[in-house]
Amino acid sequence: MSDITLTGASRQALTSLQSTQELLGRTQNRLTSGQKVSSAIDNAVAYFKAKGLDDRSSDFSDRKDEIDQGISSLKAAINGTTIADSLLKQMKGIVNSVRTADSSTRATLTSQFNDLAKQMNSALTDSSYQGLNLVGNSTASMTVYFNQGTGAALTVSAQNLSTSVVMTNNAVASAGAVSMLLSSGGVTAQAAGFSVLSDSTSPAAVLDSMQNMLSTSINTVRASASRLGGNITFLNTRLDFTKNYINTMKEGSGKLTLSDLNEEGANMVALQTRQQIGTQSLSLAGQQAQSVLSLLR
Repeated sequence: MSDITLTGASRQALTSLQSTQELLGRTQNRLTSGQKVSSAIDNAVAYFKAKGLDDRSSDFSDRKDEIDQGISSLKAAINGTTIADSLLKQMKGIVNSVRTADSSTRATLTSQFNDLAKQMNSALTDSSYQGLNLVGNSTASMTVYFNQGTGAALTVSAQNLSTSVVMTNNAVASAGAVSMLLSSGGVTAQAAGFSVLSDSTSPAAVLDSMQNMLSTSINTVRASASRLGGNITFLNTRLDFTKNYINTMKEGSGKLTLSDLNEEGANMVALQTRQQIGTQSLSLAGQQAQSVLSLLR
């Protein structure tokens, strides 16, 4: 079967109508998808530039999650320092009460002192986040990376604030204060506990040494809390920067690929008008052939 021969006017009108239909389809796709560049076929340069920005944005999103987790780890550690500070102050109060207590009361105060020490160690042990404890041991560390490289990062080393460590480091080796307080199980007095002070030649000096030791231990805990808090402030600053940076990259990607809905809506109206005009032009071109047919009748 031979091809159908169209007049020049009909073919021109048909070609124009097909072109309009193609543009109309592209505009409809941009309106429904919201993208003017959805594949490399649409615009290879814009597509791959946008993909590079999207990939980098995704990488920084992963880092943002790590920063968030790092902040949570530090907050858990600060919770431990808060209760340690409170318990150490209570222990100082007990030592102060020993000064005016009789022998039987001193035995009770010994038990209370040891219980507080055990609670402090237990609280510090529980101040972990996803298996990381920054206040209950001295071997752990946390490293938070800020980009895909290893150059930009924050490393936070753990500090052991348990009673068996912080009091030993801050003990005043005078008047038997160290031997009274420490044992392998944590802070425990000798078998006689505070009661041994009744036989001491200078109980006030021992209690003064214990008060000084506890005061220095409190300062150590507070210094650790301050260090952890400073790291949280820094990570929050870095987190805000990362969020803004991700938004900037997404915005840049959108400028390359997202369609202007107002513009595409106007295009749709114009193309629909052109389509109607093209249909009428094709009809008029057909009428010319019909005029010739009327002459042959």
